[in-house]
Amino acid sequence: MSDTPNESPAPESETAAATAAATEGKKAHEMSLVECADQLKARFPALFGGAPKPLKLRIQVDIQERAPGVFPKSTLSAFFRRYTGGTGYLVAVTRAKTRFDLDGQPAGELTDEHREVAQQELNRRRAITEGRRAEEEKGRRERSALLRDFERTTLTPANFCALKGIPADQLEAVLAQARQEAAEQPAQPRHPHPRAGQPRGDRGERGERREGRPGQGRGGRREGGSGKRPPRA
Repeated sequence: MSDTPNESPAPESETAAATAAATEGKKAHEMSLVECADQLKARFPALFGGAPKPLKLRIQVDIQERAPGVFPKSTLSAFFRRYTGGTGYLVAVTRAKTRFDLDGQPAGELTDEHREVAQQELNRRRAITEGRRAEEEKGRRERSALLRDFERTTLTPANFCALKGIPADQLEAVLAQARQEAAEQPAQPRHPHPRAGQPRGDRGERGERREGRPGQGRGGRREGGSGKRPPRA
């Protein structure tokens, strides 16, 4: 006979609850940022359902109290680092006067310091974007000029590359990109020039003669007369 006491099996309800809790915990631990965003939008639509709003300070504490065990702390922190660093959120901070809670209600004043920090970040991003665009436009102009010169040159490709300072193995790729960019450019509207001898301005249709002054016929003659002065008596 064994001295080990017999262990009674756990009730099915307790087993099911433990399994559900483990599954929920595993699901929360594996939550992605996309799932986190969807859950926040579904649970707190007043704050996350529309355009970004400045968030109440310590909003993560409120979320954990309202939805305990749903959001893993690490995922929630990563989500808000991305959310509060987005351009749309920064623009909202520069324009708002207050912060908002999970119900979309005002919850604290937004300080001028926070608005200034957000505006400085927007200015920094704008400068980077404008600089990148300027570099891209400069590159397009240079490739366009290179393509134009290549189509006009009588040099061999090797001599052309030596003249322009371009590696020979990169010439075809650069020219192909220039041709593609030229094809993508919108067609410039043409303004027709008047043909030689065509009247300009408000002179009427071509070949039309001006009418004389009132009381005169064509050629400046007075109506009913010969146009000559009467002889002196």
